[in-house]
Amino acid sequence: MEPTFNTLCKIMLFVLIFLSLFTQVVFGNSPAQKKLQIGIKKRPSECPIKSKKGDLLHMHYTGTLDDGTEFDSSIPRGNPLTFTLGSGQVIKGWDQGLMGMCEGEQRKLVIPPELGYGDAGAPPKIPKSATLTFHVDLVKIERKDEL
Repeated sequence: MEPTFNTLCKIMLFVLIFLSLFTQVVFGNSPAQKKLQIGIKKRPSECPIKSKKGDLLHMHYTGTLDDGTEFDSSIPRGNPLTFTLGSGQVIKGWDQGLMGMCEGEQRKLVIPPELGYGDAGAPPKIPKSATLTFHVDLVKIERKDEL
């Protein structure tokens, strides 16, 4: 007895699903892998310049873990964090999630481990493979004069 066309289609679909899941597991591209989430919480009424790679940013921030535990904040220190955007001075999730911001803008960033501290974490405060949430406030943009 020969298999029907319908049966062959079901078998092919099963094989394709199996191969898809197998390659995702083997090559680390799991379906559960998360992406950077960017939520805009406050927009200023005017925005003469937006942040771009190479800008010196002055940011206030509060970072929390999935369970709500705060692991760091610039606010109690009273001084914003200053760094050059896109230069690797901060985690990848920040370099990506802070592009195109205006002074006075506030965002919520939910950063997967791959764009944060990865499998190693940052002991003792940030565990392995932690998803991080940051509430950020762009205080000031300093841009070098373009030639």
